[in-house]
Amino acid sequence: MYGLIDHKDEINRLLSRYGVKFGIYKQNEFHERLFPFDTIPRILTKDEFAFLERGLTQRVLALNLFLNDIYGEKKVLRDGVLPEDFVYRSTGFLPPCEHITPSKRVYNHISGIDLVQGKDLTWYVLEDNLRIPSGASYPMIARDLCRRASPSTFQNNAVFDNRSYGKMLKKVLDDVNLGGINVILTPGRYNSAFFEHSYLAEQTGAVFAMPQDLFVEGNVLYYSEYSGTRRRVGTVYRRISDEYLDPMTFLPESLLGVPHLLDAYRAGNVAVVNAPGNGVADDKGLYYFVPALIRYYLGETPILENAPTFLPYYEKDLHYVLENLDKLVIKDVSESGGYGVLFGSNLSSHERETLRAAILDCPRRFIAQEVIDFKDLSVFEDGKVTARKADLRAFVLYGDEISVWKGGLTRFAREEGSYVVNSSQGGGFKDTWVLSR
Repeated sequence: MYGLIDHKDEINRLLSRYGVKFGIYKQNEFHERLFPFDTIPRILTKDEFAFLERGLTQRVLALNLFLNDIYGEKKVLRDGVLPEDFVYRSTGFLPPCEHITPSKRVYNHISGIDLVQGKDLTWYVLEDNLRIPSGASYPMIARDLCRRASPSTFQNNAVFDNRSYGKMLKKVLDDVNLGGINVILTPGRYNSAFFEHSYLAEQTGAVFAMPQDLFVEGNVLYYSEYSGTRRRVGTVYRRISDEYLDPMTFLPESLLGVPHLLDAYRAGNVAVVNAPGNGVADDKGLYYFVPALIRYYLGETPILENAPTFLPYYEKDLHYVLENLDKLVIKDVSESGGYGVLFGSNLSSHERETLRAAILDCPRRFIAQEVIDFKDLSVFEDGKVTARKADLRAFVLYGDEISVWKGGLTRFAREEGSYVVNSSQGGGFKDTWVLSR
């Protein structure tokens, strides 16, 4: 595996040639950059992956049952498993999506579950990303380029082939299709994951579309070809956030959405992947309750652990958080991509007091977690092997059945000692090898 180090420059040159980029927004400016790649892979044994596979399947199934319930009968609220006002105050809960039954009753077709492994080798789930999780394309193309640069590396190691993701995703799009072509809808090249949108369209054989290419007529979604021919769309894999998806239903000023798309979805004429409204299930506050949801919907003990989490919404937890601000990680539940994450130990006294006031003003807005001293992984930086913090984004696909991709996106911090690995915060990535024996 370390033989790939000798080919690092060649592989990164190829990544640049193919435009493997992940944009970063800083100070309201978009900066396009090559997504930094490290050639030393993360390695998961066959048994280790089998354990993760069971836990991820269990978690994704429970979250899908929750979404069906919360937009339908709401038994989970009547039975007191979740506080009613806590759910309805989530920015991810979308009333226009109530009583819409998605194709095959699947909401979270593509789930990106973020995990870390503690130094005690325990795996912890940090976040459930069920809206428009990105990242699968990067290890896919990196593996392909690594194979070109060093074929012997893969001939000499028993590693599951990660090129199956495109077929897995196509199967999901086909499974829920309601009659017509599959479309991947991108907001355009200034989206940070634009490379991924085009790459996945190529891998799945789906039509790659901009918002202006789609229109709704008679509650049916159509794709307009350059020739003027229109083709009915059966599944739209949208890479546009809920609030911009349909200006007739959500933000009227959105120029990225497709007018009346939600009408076509509500009428059962098109499948939307992932379903609108999923944000209520990956709200960082809802994360606190996922173990309870697994017990409630499945009658099972959770296989994967949550990070030790405190919810200031509850008086007891609020008191603990305020007393231990200097030891905890505080997360704003409405943020994503590594934004709104504060390490209390890094804050000045004034900053902690400002944060304390914000928590007291709106406890529902925050969660707090203990700092997990998760494993360092080897990376090759500045001509030497060194250690960096890293997480794993596992991808779980759900159509007729739930499947966990035998791969994943391992992200690592670029700075020594940093716990911030998010791509949107400047982190790098590496391939994830799942051993086949």
